[in-house]
Amino acid sequence: MPRFGHRYRMRVGLLGGSFNPAHPGHLLVARESLRRLGLDQVWLLVSPGNPLKPPAELAPFAARLASAQRLADGRRIIASAIERRLGTVHTADTVKRLRQLFPRARFVFLMGADLLPELPRWKNWRGLLRRIPLAIYPRPGYRRRARASLFAKTIRRGLRPARMAPILARLDPPVWVFLKGPTSPLSATALRRGEPTGRASPPFPVPSTPSHASKGGSPSPARPHAAAEPARAAALRPRRALKLAAALP
Repeated sequence: MPRFGHRYRMRVGLLGGSFNPAHPGHLLVARESLRRLGLDQVWLLVSPGNPLKPPAELAPFAARLASAQRLADGRRIIASAIERRLGTVHTADTVKRLRQLFPRARFVFLMGADLLPELPRWKNWRGLLRRIPLAIYPRPGYRRRARASLFAKTIRRGLRPARMAPILARLDPPVWVFLKGPTSPLSATALRRGEPTGRASPPFPVPSTPSHASKGGSPSPARPHAAAEPARAAALRPRRALKLAAALP
């Protein structure tokens, strides 16, 4: 790694979690975030452990990573084991390290509205919000609770309207938006328990082709999606994405 970090310019959404297991609801958030935030890629950051949950509740890391890789396309949605390789389990630490590794990348942290009330329990959550813009994706039944949470009350001045989502990655934190979009009733907890979870509305597809994530779960070469606006597509060069993937430790 160069002394002063890598210099690749990209807009990257970070969707972290246990992925215990990954499911189409995660894919919905990733796809909608790509479109609504004008991102080049979304990285599914599979956590090696959840400090707020008993280890016995988690499936083996390899199984959880594999479930995320089945959702990823290996081009714009990447399943990554970077947290395990960096040795981080707290989101604030992961974001700090990623910003050191990629000082010119524009990161946005992606989170479901159901997790927002829990955010004040995270280690150094205020420091996290000073480092990275935050995009909150709607979850059935959680929007009102999310807006009434301690987090929402604490940094209310940082809230921006959803129409500013396309430029969120360029804004200085602390700043956050509530995204709009279709929602899914799916949850990893319900899937593990074998409970009926209903269907997302509107329906959304799950890739039937295998993931092309690179060895070790790091982001791999990417080409812009055909639907991406021309300016963003021009900015995302396959060779640059290849170098970015190789740069991860």
